[in-house]
Amino acid sequence: MKQYQVGVVGATGMVGQRFVSLLAQHPWFHLAVVAASPRSAGKTYEEAVGSRWAMPDPMPEQVKNMVVLDASHVEEVASKVDFVFCAVDMKKEEIRALEESYAKAECPVVSNNSAHRFTPDVPMVVPEINPEHLDVIAAQRARLGTKKGFVAVKSNCSLQSYVPALHPLKDEFGLSKVLVCTYQAISGAGKTFATWPEMVDNCIPYIGGEEEKSEQEPLKLWGKVEGGAIVPTTSPSITAQCLRIPVTDGHMAAVFMSFEKKPSKEEILDRWANFEGEAQRLALPSAPKHFLHYFEENDRPQTKLDRNLENGMAVSIGRLRPDTQYDYKFVCLSHNTLRGAAGGGVLLAELLAAKGYFD
Repeated sequence: MKQYQVGVVGATGMVGQRFVSLLAQHPWFHLAVVAASPRSAGKTYEEAVGSRWAMPDPMPEQVKNMVVLDASHVEEVASKVDFVFCAVDMKKEEIRALEESYAKAECPVVSNNSAHRFTPDVPMVVPEINPEHLDVIAAQRARLGTKKGFVAVKSNCSLQSYVPALHPLKDEFGLSKVLVCTYQAISGAGKTFATWPEMVDNCIPYIGGEEEKSEQEPLKLWGKVEGGAIVPTTSPSITAQCLRIPVTDGHMAAVFMSFEKKPSKEEILDRWANFEGEAQRLALPSAPKHFLHYFEENDRPQTKLDRNLENGMAVSIGRLRPDTQYDYKFVCLSHNTLRGAAGGGVLLAELLAAKGYFD
């Protein structure tokens, strides 16, 4: 695979920092540009981030002295890279405009933001679930008038725990109804306990917009490309509650599910054990060897023990059992800033690179 020159737009925030960390030693992608708001522009990356570095590992040496560019200087950034990752903190309409500006400058965008997730011709892709949605990029390029530029997005971080577990069961057994309660880490809000002391010994039963995303985004992931747009599916019906809990990283979900053709527990476990997606078939650098891991122990998965499974890119599942109201229930876990955010973005970029979309 050729080496691609890449940029991170929004590089000083928590997800941007995670992108920087993941790209430091990436075999395909060379970090050439870090860009952020005008208040950070002109400073070195180390100066711009300062004491806000929130990653568990030290800031990579090769990025410390990189000069931060102004993210709004689209042509300047685009001229230096083959594509950018975008993780900015702005109003949605501003994000949509910024990302399309990069695309129109013939600079593809792999976005962690939610602003374009429901734009009909923007693929929202989990590589193991719906890689075929990349086909819609041709229609998006026609709309934007570009040859190379486009926007592709990853889905919400909370979906990454439970949707992968439901996916291998959905079509074969007719998944009809899902209830999910997510228990989400504070890093999902871009916070640490140092910056959000109110979360210590606390649980907040509301995360703005999160329940709507949890109910609607899976339907787009499971939709189809038709007439130059992604048409969401209408089933299963999904209802969700999302809570913020006092853990640093890792989103857990309690899931209840019913089927048109109820499988046996053994059939479910078999589908989980043997599932692989396009990311595994292509052996993408960031892909977990096994996407779905089932734990037999009654007290697993646990956030602290299991969130970093396969470099934080695998999904952990446990406690599958019959339910009195639904057919089955289980719990699952994923690392929200790795599989759920920057890591999922890097994996999506690897899929795009492998399929030639950056060339």
